[in-house]
Amino acid sequence: MKQSYFSDENFENKDFTQHPSEKSEYENCIFRNCNFEYGDLSGFIFTDCEFIECNLSMAKLVKTAFHDVIFKDCKMFGLQFNDCNPFGLSFKFDGSALNNSVFYQTSIKKTVFKDSKLIEVDFAECDLSNAVFSSCDLSGAVFDNTNLEKADFRTSVNYSIDPTLNKLKKAKFSLSEIYGLLYKLDIEIDKNG
Repeated sequence: MKQSYFSDENFENKDFTQHPSEKSEYENCIFRNCNFEYGDLSGFIFTDCEFIECNLSMAKLVKTAFHDVIFKDCKMFGLQFNDCNPFGLSFKFDGSALNNSVFYQTSIKKTVFKDSKLIEVDFAECDLSNAVFSSCDLSGAVFDNTNLEKADFRTSVNYSIDPTLNKLKKAKFSLSEIYGLLYKLDIEIDKNG
C-alpha cells in the first residue's frame, strides 16, 4: 500500500485516534491540539513538523521517524522513543510533559529539553552529549551509563546522576543542585556554609 504524503499542512483539533490513518509521511506540517493518545504511529515519518498542545501519551512509535520535530506544550506520557527509527532522530521539547517515557540507548545529541517535566524518564545508555536541560524537573529520571558530556543542567532540578556510572566531562551543573551528583556518597551538605 502506498504511503500518504502531506506537506505544509496544518492539522487542528483533529482526533487521530478516531480516524487512524495508514502509515503517512508529514513534512513541514503543524499539529495543533490534536489527539494521538494510544494511537499507532509506527512507521510514520515526521520531518520539520511541529506538535503544539497535542496529546501523544502511550502512542506506539515502532520505527517512527522524527527529523527536526518540535513538541511544544504536549502531553507525552509513557512514550517508547527507543522504538523509533534511530536514523536522523532529532527533536526539541518545550513545555512538554514526558513522564515515564523511555529513551533507552537512543542517540539524541544536542537535544533541547526546555521547561519540561521529565519525571521518571529512562535515559539509560543514551548519548545526550551537548544536550540542554533548561528549567526541567528530572525527579526520578534514570541516568545509567549515559553520555552527558557537555550537557547543561544548570537551570534544572531534582536530578540524581551518579558520576561513577555516567560520562560527565565538561557537563554543567548549578551549585544549588549539587546534591544530585553527590547523593550516593551519603554526606551532608550545609547550604548555609
